[in-house]
Amino acid sequence: MTDSLIMGFVRVELGFLRINPMYFDCDRAARWEGTALRRAASQAVSRWTWQTWKQLMGATPPLLLGLLLASPATLVAAPPKPVAVIAAEVRLAPFVDRVEALGTLRANESVELTANVTETVTAIHFDDGQRVEQGDLLVELTSAEQHALLKEAQVRIDEAERQYRRVSALVEQRSASESLLDERRRDLDTARAALLGIESRLADRLIKAPFAGVLGLRNISPGALVRPGDRITSLDDDSLMKLDFAVPSLFLTSLTPGLRIEARSRDYGERVFAGAVRSVDSRIDPVTRSIQVRALIPNPDRTLKPGLLMQVDLLRNPRESLVVPEAALLHQGTSHYVIVATPEGIAERRPVEVGARRKGEVEIVSGLTVGELVVTHGNDKVRPGQALTVRVEREGAEGLQALSETAR
Repeated sequence: MTDSLIMGFVRVELGFLRINPMYFDCDRAARWEGTALRRAASQAVSRWTWQTWKQLMGATPPLLLGLLLASPATLVAAPPKPVAVIAAEVRLAPFVDRVEALGTLRANESVELTANVTETVTAIHFDDGQRVEQGDLLVELTSAEQHALLKEAQVRIDEAERQYRRVSALVEQRSASESLLDERRRDLDTARAALLGIESRLADRLIKAPFAGVLGLRNISPGALVRPGDRITSLDDDSLMKLDFAVPSLFLTSLTPGLRIEARSRDYGERVFAGAVRSVDSRIDPVTRSIQVRALIPNPDRTLKPGLLMQVDLLRNPRESLVVPEAALLHQGTSHYVIVATPEGIAERRPVEVGARRKGEVEIVSGLTVGELVVTHGNDKVRPGQALTVRVEREGAEGLQALSETAR
């Protein structure tokens, strides 16, 4: 056996003993260096059993060649490199508990316009979908007879007033009795009451808008005969919308006027309509064990329409809570934990208690403090105690893709 082969075997054993302290220590390995290398080699070869030689010679050629060429310095494990990760700060943020429901929109005021008398339509003063103000004239019904009776009543009032003034002057001169004056006052009051009755019947033939809003489709035409109950059109005050929805009675204690809500509809994509609870019904449905709630939603741009189905989120129990990105949360069974990057740049595994969740974020009830850094990307390759190279992800800072490329 050549000297180089013996020295190679010695290096193999020396490296093996360096990385296996139970067989050898570093101080003893250092004494194998220098001029005593050959003597140590012969002692090492004599100690090896035939089985050890057999295992060594049965190794694959590349492995055996690597072991022979290796030096003791290369067989000692090098310190691990820091792991590049992306982290986010634990922050305080407003948080609420959401109760989901489905509701239907109603106009703040809504009415079906009909006639009070049976008459023919003389004139129509509106179009489909027109916006009107309170008191605007919409439909005129035939009223020629009522106008004639109105003029007659006005003449009767004028005559009754003249008779009353004449008798009143005579009474002052003691030329007429007080009873005659009372009769003339009665005639005057009767004429005035008759005029009011005629004016009322005439008003029934003029259909006006009871409040400001938007009209629906017209269901009549000029000359048509309308009867009481016949639908002429609809009128909705859509400046403010009512949203009625059912909520399980389990949340009854948190249903108070003023409670904020958020409503969405598939017809308007991701747009959110904010409102507040106006009132709560006085009874719970004994079948469904739910209670009806009414909320008000401002509608200044007149976007919302009566009858629209809305997805409602009741925002109950508003509070300030610790929030971390959902990507930072790790699971082990029923337990939750995060990887915290300490100020020294060391990974620390920290158990946490989680609360409510929302898109991309998790509420932390306990286990963290404001300002700590939690690993959000790369936490699957980090072990407790490892050194970290941390890039902090902040709102409004460079994008996540740029941070990921830098971390690599």
